[in-house]
This record gives sequence, structure tokens and C-alpha cells, in this order.
Amino acid sequence: MRRAIYLLSVLAVVLFLLPQCQCGPKEKKAKYVFYFIGDGMGVNQVNGTEMYLAEKEGRIGIKPLHFTQFPVVNFATTYSKYNSVTCSAAAGTALASGMKTKNGTIGMDSLHQAPLYSVATKAKEAGKKVGITTSVSVDHATPAVFYAHRPDRGMSYEIGTDLPKAGFDFYAGAGFVQPNNKKDSTAINLYELFDKEGYTVIRGMEEYKAKAGDAGKLIFIQQEGSDNFSLPYAIDRSGNDLTLAQITENAIEFLTRNNDNGFFLMVEGGKIDWACHGNDAATAFREVVDMDEAVQKALDFYNQHPDETLIVITADHETGGIVLGTGKYALNLQALQYQKVSKDKLTAKLHQLREEKGNKVSWEDVKSVLTENLGFWNQVPLSEAQEARLKEVYKNTFGSKNAKPEKNLYSENEQLAGEAIRILDGIAMVGWTSGSHSAGVVPVYAIGAGAQLFSGKLDNTDIPKRIAQAAGY
Repeated sequence: MRRAIYLLSVLAVVLFLLPQCQCGPKEKKAKYVFYFIGDGMGVNQVNGTEMYLAEKEGRIGIKPLHFTQFPVVNFATTYSKYNSVTCSAAAGTALASGMKTKNGTIGMDSLHQAPLYSVATKAKEAGKKVGITTSVSVDHATPAVFYAHRPDRGMSYEIGTDLPKAGFDFYAGAGFVQPNNKKDSTAINLYELFDKEGYTVIRGMEEYKAKAGDAGKLIFIQQEGSDNFSLPYAIDRSGNDLTLAQITENAIEFLTRNNDNGFFLMVEGGKIDWACHGNDAATAFREVVDMDEAVQKALDFYNQHPDETLIVITADHETGGIVLGTGKYALNLQALQYQKVSKDKLTAKLHQLREEKGNKVSWEDVKSVLTENLGFWNQVPLSEAQEARLKEVYKNTFGSKNAKPEKNLYSENEQLAGEAIRILDGIAMVGWTSGSHSAGVVPVYAIGAGAQLFSGKLDNTDIPKRIAQAAGY
């Protein structure tokens, strides 16, 4: 009997000690973290892109994107502190810090009394190198929430001054929308500030190849004379334009250089949102593909370091309330392949036509532009009613000095360009419920070390917390 009691006592001690035993296989932390945010990329933006790619190949179904094949696929809610429908600043703050805040707020609490620090800051404190990159301006809402703390997303100059305070290693995007302080002419220019704080500012790929090797901390933007607000849409891109994939590839190279401690890299596909604000389906789907090409650069790295790399992909919110199917049990997404330019670029071409013709533009001139850039009448047949709609807008706007543009959040367009895109989207059987954000859930995808943490019901505030957990920050 005593022997039995003794054995039971020993067993109890062993069982007590077992959870503390370190002899079993230890789960690896994510040494390298990629955090992709598709601005405005809801479920239907992704699904529509895959169905569009399949229809281009002449079949019904989907052609999978790289990131939709990740082993963990989930959804997240996006509401902000006081609004069911969030803005990018509040949603970005939630995705960066794990805390809800007021719409319009960059990296601060909802009362604008205290800063909210991002998972990127935690990574830096943990000894990792950090990169913040985007296809729009570096001071735009989503990149800004990772390094800045301001009560208003419109404080572009002030947001820029917060960049060197964070001390991150690599920033990239189109540029800075307000490098000078409009309220104080004596305030330092942002580029002078960056240089003073030890950052090398590099413009364009050629300069990157020449100068990046000597840089300790780097800001990588478009070449001199380019748009400071954003990279060109993928659909409008020309040979020398900077791309999100190039930015991602260069960020990986820079952050791994002489670095054994790992890195955190945020990559924003910012112009999915812009295209959806403009209700431009073909342009939006191409922006999703463009971000997927950047994801491929991360996957190439993951394949070399599969046990130490985590890739997480999500969105800050859905934009436009896009609908795949407008009544019939059908889609005709293949028609969108004939759109060669964005609505914005189509507007520019119509402006150019006005200038060349001294504002005496014939209907045949307009038809030629629409045929060349949207495939109308050739690849995309129009009904009499659809052509009549275009003619009516043409009569009301061409030859008129007071033709008002159509406005959305990021652009002003010729009414004829807007009507033409609406007709093409209608032919494709794609609908839109607004030119703004919606409260739809957004997708979440994960692969690699700690990916299983992204299963189960998620809110946007959960994502940075689980990244930090996976990486051990």
C-alpha cells in the first residue's frame, strides 16, 4: 500500500513538472513578418479579380491569386470607435495598434489625448529592422498610422515630421504631399529634415541602384517630377514607373542586408481603394493583381525561410459596395479586358482631345478615343440605348465652357469618361452601391510561422496583436 502511495506521489510530481519541461519541440517565432494591406479590398474585390482572370481565359470559374491559396483564410470586421463604417485612418490605426479610434485619427486614442503605438514600433523595440511601404504617398493614412500620431489625417506636413521620430529603417511610396509647412514658412522642409535625421532620400530605380548600398536608413520614392500622391495605376503604367513589386523586392533586400535579427515589413496596395472610389472595376481588379505581384516577392522569400516567415494579408475596409451580378444569373467580366486605361487616364485623353481640337470635338473624334481605350463598337458592342447615353453626355459637355466634372474622393473626371465606365461596368454586370466605404467584412489570409493564430472570429484589432504574438514582440 505504501509503495502504491509512493508511486502515485512520484507520478503527481512528474505530471506537475511536465508543462514546464523544455525538452519537446519548440514552436519557432516569426523572425520575418510581412503585413500586406489592400486598401478598400473587400471580399468581392478579390473574388471579382479571380473570376475576371478566369473569364479572360475563356472559362467560368476562378484563376487563383497567390495569396488566396494561403492555408489560413478568414474574415475580419472593420467598424471604428464611433462609426459602423470606418475611414482609412481609424481602420489603419486598428490594424496597426490593435485599438479602435475615431474616424480621421492617425495613431491616437479616440479622445486625441494619447498616442497609440503600432506593431511596427514593437518590432523595432524587439530589435527588428522595420519597413513601411505603399503605392500612394508615404504620409497617407495607412502608412502613417504605423509611425505617426496626429488627431487629423489631413495634417500631412506634421505626419511627415513624425517619420524620423519612429526611427524605422525603410520607407517607400510615391512621395510626400506637403513637404513644406503651409502655416509656417520658417519651418524646415521635410526632405531637409529627413537628411538631418540621417535618412537617404532616393528617387526612382536608377538612383536606387546607385545609392542604396551606402544608405543606413532609406526613403525610396518616385523619380523627380513624378506624382507625389501615388504611383500610377497598374493599368496606366509605362516602362519607367515605379511598381509596388519593385518596392517590396527592394525593401526585402535592404532589410536583410547585414541583419541577422529579422524584420517587419508593411506593404499597402493603396490604389485598390482609389479605383473603387471611382467605381472603376477594370482598374480595381488590376490593382488587386498588382498587389498580388508584390505578394509573390514575399512568397519567394518565404520559400527560402518557411519556418521563420509569416505573411499576413488583409484590408482596412471595403470600398464602393461592389456587386458581382446585376440581375441576370450571369457575369460578363471578360468585357473589362478591353479597357486599356483608368477612368482618370481616359479623362486626360479627352482633355487632350479638347486641346488639340480647340474644343471643337466631333462625335467621331470621341468615338475613336472610346474605341481605342475601351474597345467600344469593336470588341464591346453597344446597344442603341447605350450609344444614345454617350451621345447625350457628349452634347451636354463638349463645346460647353461650363461642363462640370464628376468628382470622387481622389479625382475629378470628364462626365463622358464617367458615363463610359458606367456603361462598360454595366456590360460586365458589375454594380456599385456607393463611391465610399462600406461596413462589409474584409478577407484575412495567412501563411507561415504562427499562421494558425489567425483562425477563428476576427476583428481588425486582433490582427496586430496576433502578429506580435507570432513574432514574440
